[in-house]
Amino acid sequence: MPTPFLVAKTIDTNADVVILPKLANRHGLITGATGTGKTVSLQVLAEGFSRLGVPTFMADVKGDLTGLSQKGGGNKRVEDRVVQLKLTGFANESFPVTCWDVFGEQGHSLRATVSEMGPLLLSRILNLNETQSGVLTAVFKIADDKGLLLLDLKDLRAILVHAGENAKEYQLKYGNISGASIGAIQRGILTLESQGGEKFFGEPALNLADLMQTVDGKGVVNILAADKLLANPRIYATFLLWLLSELFETLPEVGDPDQPKLVFFFDEAHLLFSEAPPELRSRIEQVVRLVRSKGVGVYFVTQNPLDVPDVVLGQLGNRIQHALRAYTPRDAEAVKTAAATFRPNPKIDTEKAITELATGEALVSFLDEKGRPNPVERAWIVPPSSRIGPVTAVERAELLKTSLVAGQYDTAIDRESAYEKLTGRVEEKMPVAKDGEESAETAANPGDASASNGSSGGFLSKIGGIFGGDEPERGPRGGTIRKREGAGEALMKSAARAIGSEVGRRVIRGVLGSILGGRR
Repeated sequence: MPTPFLVAKTIDTNADVVILPKLANRHGLITGATGTGKTVSLQVLAEGFSRLGVPTFMADVKGDLTGLSQKGGGNKRVEDRVVQLKLTGFANESFPVTCWDVFGEQGHSLRATVSEMGPLLLSRILNLNETQSGVLTAVFKIADDKGLLLLDLKDLRAILVHAGENAKEYQLKYGNISGASIGAIQRGILTLESQGGEKFFGEPALNLADLMQTVDGKGVVNILAADKLLANPRIYATFLLWLLSELFETLPEVGDPDQPKLVFFFDEAHLLFSEAPPELRSRIEQVVRLVRSKGVGVYFVTQNPLDVPDVVLGQLGNRIQHALRAYTPRDAEAVKTAAATFRPNPKIDTEKAITELATGEALVSFLDEKGRPNPVERAWIVPPSSRIGPVTAVERAELLKTSLVAGQYDTAIDRESAYEKLTGRVEEKMPVAKDGEESAETAANPGDASASNGSSGGFLSKIGGIFGGDEPERGPRGGTIRKREGAGEALMKSAARAIGSEVGRRVIRGVLGSILGGRR
């Protein structure tokens, strides 16, 4: 059984406040006003999970979290807190970090195909109304039925033009496809492209296994550069929701493991719920409720507990509450809400304490061995062992050079898909497969491929191998490092998530499956 790890020390007795790994996938919440210590709390949790061998994923909205990759030291406030809390075993250390960036500037490029994103989340990114969303769903269905791959935005543009030009032909089978709706969607795509969206959609698409690695027994901390991504909050929130949904769709059921398989930190969580239509909000709640059984813990980080809907708030068992200031009526309501969600402690006036907390101080309540919230404690968050603050440009370059996924995602690949087919940019004859590639004919008929090579399961066996295919390499102290892929192999796995049949495409399009389903 994994050992609980220290998060805080109580103010009055200096007693340990620990989180139980077995209950860490019961989700959590970190709240507090700006400058009260939320980022350090997140850093301490990430370090604790990494020591257990649990990978984490987090968005770095201020550029501070990359310091996890460097040993701490030379920080007077940390040294004073170590003495104050009598942390005799404290030692500075670094943690394995993989940097990601949708724009490919501060980390490895992080991509998904248009097909994987699906029409529901694309509708939200493009800010479409209900009628326009219905047209987009019909266009996806046309692409499915015609075996046209939707990989990047030019593929989506091409199928929209095709559907508009042949609207009368498709009307009886797919419903009315109006030119006005097609135009609105195209304008939305133009806006998305102007914000750098074309860099996110394409191949090689992210292999989720690359987020779940260990090095020397420590879980890899995956850090997404989000400072630029936050310029469009809708895209930021929708992207993280897509990633969470993909994890739910792909990972097998594990029940209640001894420790999580992955911990997902959702910073600026209020952006996920703001302006979300009721259908999408209900699906978000469903994902949060059910992803626990896949061994994934979700920790929301936001300023105000009122930012999180009650249905989701009720799923968050592990809580860290930093200071809130009651300057306005809404602030006062937030303080009352936060206080009411904790299990009372007769020694603490919770509502009063929330407004008095100093920087680095918090009200903390984690789940006990029976899954019950412990009474709230007023405590100091322990200092992190890694550096507080960002890495330098030289250190970031070294991180990218020595990364486990170096070279796998840095070069975009543009293969034959809907755009080429519909614009006649390639011959109609299917190309012969080269080493490390699949022919379009094989892609369109995955069942035939399985028959010819003697394997079973065809397309589904390929995507099933995402988490169980190659034998992992062993780190020098027992950790696992997934075998590094070449560009060709990465492309094959990316293709396996996007090809051919309607059934296969619907399986891999996570947000169109049972979680974020709806119109087909």
